[in-house]
Amino acid sequence: MTQPDQDALDAVPSPPAPRPRRRRVSVVGVLGELLITAGVLVLLFLGWQQWLNNIIVGNEVRGQAVQQSKIWDKSGAVAKPADPADPPVISVAPANAQRFAMLIVPRFGADYYRPIAEGTGVKDVLNKGELGHYPTTQMPGALGNFAIASHRHAYGGNLLDENKLQVGDHIFVETVDGWYQYSFRNLQYVKPTGVGVLDPVPEQSGVQPTERYITLTTCNPLFSTAERMIAYGTFDKFFPRAGGPPAEIAATVNGKA
Repeated sequence: MTQPDQDALDAVPSPPAPRPRRRRVSVVGVLGELLITAGVLVLLFLGWQQWLNNIIVGNEVRGQAVQQSKIWDKSGAVAKPADPADPPVISVAPANAQRFAMLIVPRFGADYYRPIAEGTGVKDVLNKGELGHYPTTQMPGALGNFAIASHRHAYGGNLLDENKLQVGDHIFVETVDGWYQYSFRNLQYVKPTGVGVLDPVPEQSGVQPTERYITLTTCNPLFSTAERMIAYGTFDKFFPRAGGPPAEIAATVNGKA
């Protein structure tokens, strides 16, 4: 028997390959994809809220602080102690939610310039990008404890880097009268119920103060309210507005940082 011609075999068409079966789209599958998309959108929103919004709010309140300082320069409030050893000027506490001071912390960057308002209300103070002054504590420069609070990582992220403070770092509070310089001393972590940090002498209830303190309070860890991170500082010196800001923060105050 003769072998078949190879060309003839090659001419015989092969059977068609089976067509792949189309995957059936189920309601559960569609719902799953929608949930994944929604999750991505939520994460993007949170990213905007926690990072981009911090930058936007921070820049806004920084600009407002620069303008406020210029207004104070023109207000005629140029109180100057007769002697550098004299006590600093002490102002009267303002009405609730009224801005009366600014916080400047060189460790947080040359562009860090944040307003301080009276009270610690969430809607009327903290959520506006401001730090809030605890009304039960003293005013800047007074004997006792000038205590303020802020969000850690939202609405400007005013105290985001509080944990980066180093012993001796300067913390400045500016008012219409001038600049109060404090030096950072230490950090403390307490439960939300640890209100002793607001005592005139922090954590020493009933003790009469002989020093001037600043206390910065914020939530810890990030994205949590499980505890409070507390930064303490002690008063160094008062710089009257008549003499201009300290050299260390001049660029910040003048909006040239």
